[in-house]
Amino acid sequence: MTLAVRVIPCLDVAAGRVVKGVNFENLRDAGDPVELAGLYAAQGADEITFLDVTATVDERATMYDIVRQTAEQVFIPLTVGGGVRSTDDVARLLASGADKVGVNSAAIARPELIGEIADRFGAQVLVLSLDIKRSTSEAARRGSGFVVTTHGGRRETELDALAWATRAIELGAGELLVNSIDADGTKDGYDLELIRLMRAISSVPVIASGGAGRVSDFPDAIAAGADAVLAASVFHNRELTIADVKSALTESGVVVR
Repeated sequence: MTLAVRVIPCLDVAAGRVVKGVNFENLRDAGDPVELAGLYAAQGADEITFLDVTATVDERATMYDIVRQTAEQVFIPLTVGGGVRSTDDVARLLASGADKVGVNSAAIARPELIGEIADRFGAQVLVLSLDIKRSTSEAARRGSGFVVTTHGGRRETELDALAWATRAIELGAGELLVNSIDADGTKDGYDLELIRLMRAISSVPVIASGGAGRVSDFPDAIAAGADAVLAASVFHNRELTIADVKSALTESGVVVR
């Protein structure tokens, strides 16, 4: 059976507002998160992803009130990431209305967290969020050329992106959110090479993120191996609607919900 491809708007949140930048920098206000989530749900979004982009940097918890308000009005799955450091954080987010949680920096700092979350709540709850960039470091040259970053893309690690994703899946990650920092906000298209590489090593769904600018970018990401497509700027700026994306996918032969 062919699984339907999911179209997922991403709401990057800072100080209670949706923000968007380019390559994770120069963030500008894009609206109220609860209102935008409701708009996208009405347009036919399959899921909503909230990423609290400053929670880890600010060393604080994520946005429970926003999640709670959204869950009261929006009846599609909500994934929430940013500042998740423990299974208790996950429990509180799920109690607030989240369906899945994304982990990144805390899992890199302590990989055991992935297994702890998967064991307590199930792998289907856990999305490994990967903020990935191309690198010319010695470690990157020895590996795939892609490394993972932490703290909202601010800190480059020596972890090879493919090796880390492989290990995280073994530990219990249920999905990979593959975000290209190099493509983020550029609207030049997804990093198709990165998607292909992730698809080749992944036994779990791959969500493509970073770079969507035209309707043709979405079928390209699916052809490269993504199971779902995530975008932000093109939706926030009203350049494309969820329906536009689903029509393009359908016309290319992709099954959508």
